[in-house]
Amino acid sequence: MIIKTAEFIISNTDINKCPKPVLPEYAFIGRSNVGKSSLINMLTDNSKLAKTSAQPGKTQVINHFLINKNWYMVDLPGYGYAKAAKTERKAWSGFIKDYLLKRTNLSNVFVLLDARLLPQEIDLDFMQNLGKKAIPFSMVFTKTDKITKAELQKNIKIYETQMLETWSELPKIFFTSAAKKEGKNDILNYIEETNLLLADRFKKTEEIKKWAKPI
Repeated sequence: MIIKTAEFIISNTDINKCPKPVLPEYAFIGRSNVGKSSLINMLTDNSKLAKTSAQPGKTQVINHFLINKNWYMVDLPGYGYAKAAKTERKAWSGFIKDYLLKRTNLSNVFVLLDARLLPQEIDLDFMQNLGKKAIPFSMVFTKTDKITKAELQKNIKIYETQMLETWSELPKIFFTSAAKKEGKNDILNYIEETNLLLADRFKKTEEIKKWAKPI
């Protein structure tokens, strides 16, 4: 897939204000400072699309971007940032949970994981909850340029060992580096293939295109 257009549509904390659910939607989420904004910018070839910051917890709202006029890329707030106020963390959890459970056009959640780290309990719990709610997701390992191949394989093996204790199989896995633009084609091709599978569900009529705007 080639991304020709990527435009910001709306930011909010209320799913009732999200664009009408008539186009496939792909959400990106992970622990704070996992490199989510950098990955989104790399995928879209737009360094200014998602705001990046050295300070964890920068994204505090649901950001919708319309890609190629026919699907949405969604930047969700990071989770697990200890320095965020407790009331803010609770609020983020509330509308993130609301989004994941109620967004009817959500086609896949890309869960970002820092390739340099061993499995974190908060990540494993988050993915476990997605599985329990039958929400489709993929694992995206970020910052692979900052680790050797041997170290990466070791960490992946630990993920497999721990997750297969309760899962029959692992979801699809991607390996990425925003700095080296690695993994871009793999993710975009996966989205393109998924969109084709969902073509009957999301008919690209002129009426649907007109609806692809914020309420």
